[in-house]
Amino acid sequence: IIQEDINNGVSKKNLKFRFPPEPNGYLHIGHAKAIAINFGLGEKYNAPVNLRFDDTNPLAEDKEYVEAITKDIAWLNYKWDKITYSSDHFKTLYLWAIMLINKGKAYVDSQTSSEIANQKGTTTKPGLNSPYRDRPCEESLRIFKEMKEGKHPEGIHVLRAKIDMSNPNMLMRDPVIYRVIHKAHHRTGNDWCIYPMYDWAHGQSDYCEQISHSLCSLEFKPHRKLYDWFVLSLKDQNIVSLNILPKQREFARLNLSYTIMSKRKLSLVVEKKYVAGWDDPRMPTISGLRRRGYTPSSLRSFVKKAGVAKRDNLIDVSLLEFCIREELNKTASRKMVVTNPLKLTIENYNENKSEFVLSENNPELDEAGTRKLLFSKHLYIEKEDFLEKASKKFFRLTLDKEVRLKSAYIIKCEQVVKDSDGEIEEVICSYDPKSKSGSGTPESNRKVKGTLHWVSADACLPVEIRDYDRLFIEETPGAATGSFINDINIESLKTTTGFAEKSLKGSVVGETFQFQRKGYYVLDKDSTISKPVFNKTVGLRDGWKKKQS
Repeated sequence: IIQEDINNGVSKKNLKFRFPPEPNGYLHIGHAKAIAINFGLGEKYNAPVNLRFDDTNPLAEDKEYVEAITKDIAWLNYKWDKITYSSDHFKTLYLWAIMLINKGKAYVDSQTSSEIANQKGTTTKPGLNSPYRDRPCEESLRIFKEMKEGKHPEGIHVLRAKIDMSNPNMLMRDPVIYRVIHKAHHRTGNDWCIYPMYDWAHGQSDYCEQISHSLCSLEFKPHRKLYDWFVLSLKDQNIVSLNILPKQREFARLNLSYTIMSKRKLSLVVEKKYVAGWDDPRMPTISGLRRRGYTPSSLRSFVKKAGVAKRDNLIDVSLLEFCIREELNKTASRKMVVTNPLKLTIENYNENKSEFVLSENNPELDEAGTRKLLFSKHLYIEKEDFLEKASKKFFRLTLDKEVRLKSAYIIKCEQVVKDSDGEIEEVICSYDPKSKSGSGTPESNRKVKGTLHWVSADACLPVEIRDYDRLFIEETPGAATGSFINDINIESLKTTTGFAEKSLKGSVVGETFQFQRKGYYVLDKDSTISKPVFNKTVGLRDGWKKKQS
């Protein structure tokens, strides 16, 4: 569309875009697509992009959301030309509304909202004119000014555009332009008692800011005709001089499986405490994804792979998970963490001895180097990595069989120690002192079928692990049950404690790691010096389909 305009003579100097979120909630992954399209086109054509807050409803909007949205877009590494607000244009919009009244293109309607709705008609039946449609301009003007001055309560009067009550597009049937709201605005305080509706504020704000292309999702396609009617009504009066008129065009919104993309529904999830806030790592909000360990580049890569379409479709959430998994595999340092510890004692290792073994930080990066891990007589391994009696297909630790401890030695299980209930509480092993990884001895190259991760009991760090899963169990939440709440995954968070290698001490919030054989994790803001908290970002592979089958 843009290239066609350029081919038809539109100067690139006149290109200008905007991203116009309403500050009534946190941005989610669906907004990331709109952000990428608008700011991406700005980058492509070296054109300015405004971040404009559509703050026309003080009942739902808050400064908290403005700050969160600004933070999210900056975190995604997009740069705006200006931050603007629809409220910047309140006075201009008010004066232009007066112009419409004076030109006979708008009138004050004193019917109730239900009466107005009943007169709208249907898609097959034309609407009925309001009894106030031919109200004298002077009277409409007087009442409208009184509305602005706070002299009328909410719901008594509205200002409507006078277009066509028989238009097949229902939005063209004398839409409401202004309504009375007696509530302080987060920027203008109590200066205004009337607030413009979206369709009036949106296109005219584009007009004021000289936006060339107003790009929005497909649900606004029916609004395009009204958008053009409002813009042209101002052009006809030579209100603003533009080289080109702003043009609304639509693209398919991003719909993600196992996810809801409605701020209203997400707000309910937060209010009902199904999650711990807007930035809960299970939430599809950008702040939630950031806290879960997603990176700006992974989200930008996902949006690019999902593509831009002209019809709605459902993107598999596994594509999003693939993008972060692919990135972290190349960038995340490897660490060893045991979450269900079983004590392992090496009987032929000196009690007073300890040593360092070297382990790769990231085999995908040659420059990542190695780190030192303390190895000692007493270790922890995962309970699931030991079976007293095992089949031939079990390649981890069992009696009288050998495995390798990663980056260290080959060990052999000699016996088990059980508690009074018969539960195994310790395994006793022997080790081959010549089998140390990387030592260059023939024994170090000896092949065994299993390799286990471990931590030293003498040099480990207590940690809390939060394993997050998808928030909903159905691909399209609510489609089958009629309520998305019924499809909430009650097992979407499992919290455990464990022991990690000491090198994780001193990690910073937001730093990501691969916990070997477990998945990718990020240090959470709830961490303390004595007990770090790690959130699971994504598994080493897509295990959801296997789980569902």
